[in-house]
Amino acid sequence: MSGEFDLIRRFFARPAPEGFLGPGDDCALMPAEAGTELAVSADLLVEGRHFFSDVDPVSLGHKSLAVNLSDLAAMGARPLGCFLSLSLPRADEYWLQGFSRGFHALAERHACPLLGGDTVRSNRDTTIGVTVIGQLPAGSALRRDAALAGDDVWISGELGAADVALRLLQLRSAGDEALLAAARGALEWPQPQLALGQALRGLAHAAIDVSDGLLQDLGHILAASGCGAELRYDAMPVADCLLGLDAQLLRQAVLCGGDVYQLCFTASPQARPDIVRAAQQAGAKVSRIGRTVAQPGLTVLDADGGPIVLTGNAGFDHFA
Repeated sequence: MSGEFDLIRRFFARPAPEGFLGPGDDCALMPAEAGTELAVSADLLVEGRHFFSDVDPVSLGHKSLAVNLSDLAAMGARPLGCFLSLSLPRADEYWLQGFSRGFHALAERHACPLLGGDTVRSNRDTTIGVTVIGQLPAGSALRRDAALAGDDVWISGELGAADVALRLLQLRSAGDEALLAAARGALEWPQPQLALGQALRGLAHAAIDVSDGLLQDLGHILAASGCGAELRYDAMPVADCLLGLDAQLLRQAVLCGGDVYQLCFTASPQARPDIVRAAQQAGAKVSRIGRTVAQPGLTVLDADGGPIVLTGNAGFDHFA
């Protein structure tokens, strides 16, 4: 491998779709359709903070793009293209082959071509920066500030498995191999809910993707919308592999665990049949887990209607 440009050519250069200009110029070019607006999101993944040094590079390539596509899903946008920047301590051919394979496979699945980026040498750790650009009809975005008191609160997918897998990997303890094997896919292979997000345009009021924990991320919707919520713990879609886990640990994983990359959204109760139909058409599972209320605050109720008190962190904080 002779250098930066050879690295880009071998592992990341792909023909751009017709009408697009991809890698090779100072900027990428993409067509803009009348009556639409662009949705743009950027994320950093830092070795030791967001991923383990020995993580499978194929899954890391997948996840690096998936977490950004999940942001587009939360807004109801359709992907147009993406940009990738890598800061690497060395040009490891095995790592680059795996990473690029995972990245490109997901990009192709969701018609989100890699249109450019940058590579630099780092002193020690790997840092991955991804920017995604999506498109949606003007004025149709699912925003955080549009929830109304009396809305249903919904969540897609299942909760808890990614957090439990992360804890097991951090502990590196023997005896939990079966649970780790069952939960690990949720952590390392998240599936962005793009079809569901687009299907919810015009049905959902507000939406967010759950990256830092259900309570923390739903709290962003509530703060932006000026309302509160009551959730029912017995309505939470707990991952099947977690059944039998210690009750306190399970509650913490379900309510506060990050790396979920499912959609939490609010909608009018009158929209329930349409929400269920839209989810079925998108191939997604959705669960109604509570309701918004006029009074600010977020309460989780147990099966008897009493409030659940959590003793741990409410979610992930990048600077904690």
